[in-house]
Amino acid sequence: MKLFDVYPLYDVTPVSAKGIVVTDDKGQEYLDFYGGHAVISIGHAHPLYVKRLKDQLDRIGFYSNAVHNPLQVELATKLGQLSNCADYNLFLCNSGAEANENALKMASFQTGKSRVIAFNNSFHGRTSAAVATTDNEKINAPINKQQKVTFLPFNDITAFKNEIEKGDVCAVILESIQGVGGLDEPSTEFFKKVEKLCKENQVVLIADEVQSGFGRSGKFFAFQHHDINPDIITIAKGMGNGFPVGGVLIHESIKASYGQLGTTFGGNHLACVATLAVLEVLEKEGLVENAKELGNYFLEKAKEIPQVKRTKGKGLMLGLEFDFEVAALRKKLIYEQHLFTGGANDKHVLRILPALNITKTDMDLFFEKLKIALL
Repeated sequence: MKLFDVYPLYDVTPVSAKGIVVTDDKGQEYLDFYGGHAVISIGHAHPLYVKRLKDQLDRIGFYSNAVHNPLQVELATKLGQLSNCADYNLFLCNSGAEANENALKMASFQTGKSRVIAFNNSFHGRTSAAVATTDNEKINAPINKQQKVTFLPFNDITAFKNEIEKGDVCAVILESIQGVGGLDEPSTEFFKKVEKLCKENQVVLIADEVQSGFGRSGKFFAFQHHDINPDIITIAKGMGNGFPVGGVLIHESIKASYGQLGTTFGGNHLACVATLAVLEVLEKEGLVENAKELGNYFLEKAKEIPQVKRTKGKGLMLGLEFDFEVAALRKKLIYEQHLFTGGANDKHVLRILPALNITKTDMDLFFEKLKIALL
């Protein structure tokens, strides 16, 4: 049997990793400034994280959601405290796509309606309704296109008002900072008007924090830069530091019923321990504040590079925009400078998504390597 060939691969085979250093099968070390799509939030093989997972494996790794799992309660309590979202209830699942599927389903249950408003250049996943709300024709199959989704530009409140007032919308879903799209974000004024119009029209507002959550933007959630309160928040990626885990934060005003949502693997013992370890490290090491400070440092350092036309993003969810497509630059960074970075749908944007515990020394080294690659 062969692998289903859906991934174009760089010729690198990592075999170990620690902190922000990844080592391949030839012994070559790479600086990881991408974290596997913003997944590695507290660094590879963080000792506390490794110990918590090993200790849990010695006890119990999995049982179904048909029995009590006190780790889920501990996780919900800790997450509510650190995120300042204690007035939400937590449903645990396995990925960002699954989180968004469940969020959209809950919105439809809540409103009895089915149309969704999403935004140009969005990415919410590759499954069913999640991919239907993703602005990419290439990954939407005919079965996905049966979903009723309207795509709008950010910051066009007139177009948004016209659509939401048609009366058939169940949900508005948006990334507080777009990930795959290329670090675009709505203005605070637009975000607040969206929130107000959702409330006026009994539409569920979903904040997709799958990539921007868990401190990456310099606040626990990126929507908190805009002082709004979504009805539902979706999370994944950095919450497990590499362990597959996702979640949906559902405002307590939305009531649950048995069987409404469900999952076999979601919220298992190992997933809970992985996420609790991440939360503990974020809190003990002050990593949300570090993301804010290092993000500001990055923006200052980027001014030294004349080829950079614009910086994008917040915290350690960052982009550098050039006047050329960055694919060749990414290859030079990997193969010559041994540095992992990311691309975006916007081919001119280089995405930077390092672990939240990087240092100024790490950032200086990043810029040294980038300058050499740009020569």
